[in-house]
Amino acid sequence: MFYYAGSEDHYEEPHFLQACFLCRKPLGQNRDIFMYRGNTPFCSKECRQEQIEFDEAKEKSWKLSSKRGVRQSETNQKSTPNKAVRTGTVAVA
Repeated sequence: MFYYAGSEDHYEEPHFLQACFLCRKPLGQNRDIFMYRGNTPFCSKECRQEQIEFDEAKEKSWKLSSKRGVRQSETNQKSTPNKAVRTGTVAVA
């Protein structure tokens, strides 16, 4: 996203500390900025906490769906009746 910087052909990317990541409220004016995961700014503890909870829920959902996929794969492998397995000793002279 770009914003108009005053010159007809000059556009600049906005600074990442310009607005709250969640509610887009302007930051600065000698107020506290609450950071999360390195470089994600928030205007308040409440906005930051809401984002943390959202990220945790998304991670939990991803992990659950990932586990389901692994279980289905394991079930499919166990149900394949035509697998041949050879065991024995190999000697090389």
